[in-house]
Amino acid sequence: MGALEGLRILDMTQYEAGPGCTQALAWLGADVVKVESFDGDPGRGPAGHGDYFITWNSNKRSISIDLRKSEGRELLLELLPNYDVFIENYSPGSMERLDLGYDVMKAVNPGIIYARIKGFGLSGPWSGYKCFDMVAQAAAGAFSITGELDGPPMRPGPTMGDAGTGVQMALAITAAYVQKLKTGKGQKIEVSMQEAMTWYLRTAAARGQRPGTKPATRSGNGYMPTSRLYQCKGGGPNDYLYVMGTTETMWENFCAVIGRLDFLEDSRFGSRRDRTKNVDALVPEISAWVAERDKYTAMREFCEAGVPASAVLDTNELYENPHLVERGFVHEVEHPELGKIRLLGWAPRMSESDVPIKAAPILGQHSREVVGQDLGLTDDDIDSLLADGVIRGQKAP
Repeated sequence: MGALEGLRILDMTQYEAGPGCTQALAWLGADVVKVESFDGDPGRGPAGHGDYFITWNSNKRSISIDLRKSEGRELLLELLPNYDVFIENYSPGSMERLDLGYDVMKAVNPGIIYARIKGFGLSGPWSGYKCFDMVAQAAAGAFSITGELDGPPMRPGPTMGDAGTGVQMALAITAAYVQKLKTGKGQKIEVSMQEAMTWYLRTAAARGQRPGTKPATRSGNGYMPTSRLYQCKGGGPNDYLYVMGTTETMWENFCAVIGRLDFLEDSRFGSRRDRTKNVDALVPEISAWVAERDKYTAMREFCEAGVPASAVLDTNELYENPHLVERGFVHEVEHPELGKIRLLGWAPRMSESDVPIKAAPILGQHSREVVGQDLGLTDDDIDSLLADGVIRGQKAP
C-alpha cells in the first residue's frame, strides 16, 4: 500500500517542474492522471517517449483532451469532482485563457486543491515573465556562486530550478491534503520557481541578510587543501575524487591515509586557517598521492579512515554503481513501446509504504480507462468522443 493511496490528482503539467512534483506523489501512492493535449507534453520529444519524458512521468496515467474545444473543457470539468488536486505549470495566463482558473474549478469542486507552479509567482513586476529551470536558478543566485573564484558566473549542472521546485510543491500538496482530511476544505497553492530555488541557496545567502556585507563568492571545486577536487589515475574526464575532511580528527586521519603524519607536527598546517593559508604547499603533496590511485581506490582508502570522500561518478556510472544496484535504487521496468528500460528510483524509504515503479505512459494510453471509470461512459460514448476529436486514445477492443 502506498502512503498516499486515495489521493487523486489531475496533472496538467509539462516539462519537469510539474511532472517532477506529480511523479513524487505517484511514487508515494497517489493516483496521477496526466492531462495532455493531442500533441502531448512537449517533454515527450518528437518520438513521444524520449528519455526526458520517461524519467519524469513514471507511475502516471495519460488522458489526451482537446481543451480548445468546448466539449473538451467541459469533459475536464466533469472529471474534476473525482479528484482532490488539480496542478498546472503552464505559461502565465494560460489557465485564464482556457477559463479554468481557481474560481471556476472551485465552483465545480469546492474541495479542490488547486496548485500552480510559476517562474516568478502570480504577483509582482516579473509575474508575467516566462521561465525555465536555469532562468530561475540565475534569478535565485545559483549562477553567482557556481564557477571558479576568478571566473564568470557558471550554469549549475543539476536542474534544481525545476526538480527542486517540484519537490517543494509536492510537500505543499501533501500538507494541503492532510488539512483537507481534517477540515474538508481545499485551497489554492502557488509556488514561484525563483523563490523555491532560494531554499537551496540559504547557506550561501545567509550573510546577505546583514546590510553592507559582500555577496557570497563562487565555490569553485574547493579552496581548502583537505576539501577539494583531485585528479586520479586514468585520465578520463571524470577520473576525479572529491574529498572533504573538515574536522581536526579528519585532518589527522587524512594525514595517516596519505602517509604524511609529519604534517601534524608542521606549524604551517597547525589549524584549518593555517592549512588554507598554505594551500600551495599541501595540494601538490595530496595530488601526487591521489594521482597514483583510481578514483574508487582513493575513495575507499579515505572513507575507511573516516574521511568523507567520493569518486566523481558520471551519469552512466549511476546505473551500474554496485552500491545503488544492491540497494535496489536502479529499477528495470517494462515500457509499452520500448520494452525493458532502466530508471533511477525514489530516495525516501518507508517501511509501511511500497509503490512499485512503473513506466511512463504513452500519449492518451488511459483516456478510455479514465473517462469510463470516472464518468461511467460506455464504449459507444467514448468512441463518439474519439470520433469527434474531443479525446485521443485507443478504440474499443
